[in-house]
Amino acid sequence: MESLYKEVMVLNMMEDNEQKAAAAKAFFDKLNAMAMPEYFNWAEEIFEGLHIKERGDKTALIWSDIHTKERKSYTYKEFAGRGNQCLNSMRQAGVDKGNNLYMMLPIIPETWFTSYACVKGGLVIVPTATTMTMRELEFRFQTYAPDSIVADEVFTDLIDEALALTGAKPKIKLVVGAKKGWTSFSELEKEATTADAAQTKSSDLLFCFFTSGTTGLPKRVGHTATSYPVGHLSTSVIAGVRTDDIHHNLGAPGWAKWAWSSFFAPLNIGATATGFNFKVLDGNSYLEAIATNKISVFCAPPTAWRMFIGLDVSKHDLSSLRQSIGAGEPLNPEVISQWKKLTGTEIRDFYGQTESTAMIGNPPWIKGKMRSGSFGYPSYMYDVVLLDDEGKEISTADEPGHIAVRLTNWRSIGLFTEYIGSPEKMAGVFRDGYYYTGDRASFDGDGYWWFVGRADDVIKSSDFRVGPFEVESALIEHESVREAAVIGVPDPKRHQLVKACVILKEGYEPSRELALSIFKHTIEILAKFKIPRIIEFTPELPKTISGKIRRVELREMEVAKKEQHQEQNKNEYFYWDFPELSSKKK
Repeated sequence: MESLYKEVMVLNMMEDNEQKAAAAKAFFDKLNAMAMPEYFNWAEEIFEGLHIKERGDKTALIWSDIHTKERKSYTYKEFAGRGNQCLNSMRQAGVDKGNNLYMMLPIIPETWFTSYACVKGGLVIVPTATTMTMRELEFRFQTYAPDSIVADEVFTDLIDEALALTGAKPKIKLVVGAKKGWTSFSELEKEATTADAAQTKSSDLLFCFFTSGTTGLPKRVGHTATSYPVGHLSTSVIAGVRTDDIHHNLGAPGWAKWAWSSFFAPLNIGATATGFNFKVLDGNSYLEAIATNKISVFCAPPTAWRMFIGLDVSKHDLSSLRQSIGAGEPLNPEVISQWKKLTGTEIRDFYGQTESTAMIGNPPWIKGKMRSGSFGYPSYMYDVVLLDDEGKEISTADEPGHIAVRLTNWRSIGLFTEYIGSPEKMAGVFRDGYYYTGDRASFDGDGYWWFVGRADDVIKSSDFRVGPFEVESALIEHESVREAAVIGVPDPKRHQLVKACVILKEGYEPSRELALSIFKHTIEILAKFKIPRIIEFTPELPKTISGKIRRVELREMEVAKKEQHQEQNKNEYFYWDFPELSSKKK
């Protein structure tokens, strides 16, 4: 297995793009045809057996607090030592291979050490967002009772209450800080810095992610000792992280993207991972941290990129920045072009799910050939296809369909094992030799893929299907629009109308004149059936912690308004109320 990681390290260092693309194709062709060994422990074999052996004194982790400017760094040897101390403490409390561990921590070094301890010890890690409400914690503890917990001191009261309500009794509760009834993480320094690795099978469950629940209750996504540690070789390659890089991901530990980009993508190939703790995202302070720590690869969600392009980026020395990456939701073309003007780097968008690793993306070798707004093409690790509503594969360019992974040629190692305890949900997504992602896209004649939206988000207006992303991209090109979310709202004649919820940039105020200007703008660049018929100016949009817009929540609000016969909001404007548009597209 070590040779696979070494091969990716060499591949990512290649300068010639054509050579790199060919090497990536050959590597994944080989990996896709391989049988995984019966046993595999990434912490023992790769982190310690490869990286500590070859670069034990190299910095593995740099951590900084955005507000206090506190800074810590750990070598690969020190990182493993802290993780082993955590594992030893767990074992002394009776936590063993196959038991789970809930981790409710902010962006602090202990988050990395705890994650490492779980992988090495064969514990099932359950990342838990720090924004959890009592109801959400209760749901999780009832669904999957905790065997052990690691949490920051500020969350202990909430957790203890949820434990009392559900009757769950973990074997140990570790706290970063101090709390009665909890074991302080500081006591772990008494533990040995070495620990035996668990004998984990490749198929052993090691990760349980509760999905963000953009559509319905969260599902439990199960990943194994290989589907993440080995599957994220696709992420390391698409991200293009090199062994000499200082890599940063703006993401929260409670979600899969943190494991993707803050943990496995850099640590797979011996690079330096970083984490910046913050309470409120201050764009200038964050970019200053990027500059100070000489970040060379920077991955951030769309919400952050939209904030950054509105700042005076010239105030920050970003000369170390080599690669910019977007993930979480597709990025609007305007954001990509603006960031390139400001920094000289293109934001390479890529796509994946909690259920997968990097599945579709703009790899490093596409430099100079990117098409703004396209999210690239399928990773060589995945056999990705488009399916029509009848389940037939689409071969025609520009025809939207369901993004699916074909399983009959090979089953991608990065694909999740199961929705734990939910056979009916498994049957809903694994059908006829395909895994249905629940997202829709199209590809053009040159093989570039274009995101349409969640299958549930697609708007059905008259006889047409409208993908929200294209309309949102058009809206954000207007000089006044900072962010937009497009949904379908009920309509007796057309089934649904296209509605745009718009957040304005600083300096702009909602008005009839501005709504007219935005309507005219969309008329110039969208087909007539895609033009928003309703524009509502709003100060904020509902989002998951990872920055994804919860369009399902916006739709539910619209249905509730209809049922309650609420009147038009004062900042809501309807296309048909503008006589000035009568000569435009209807």
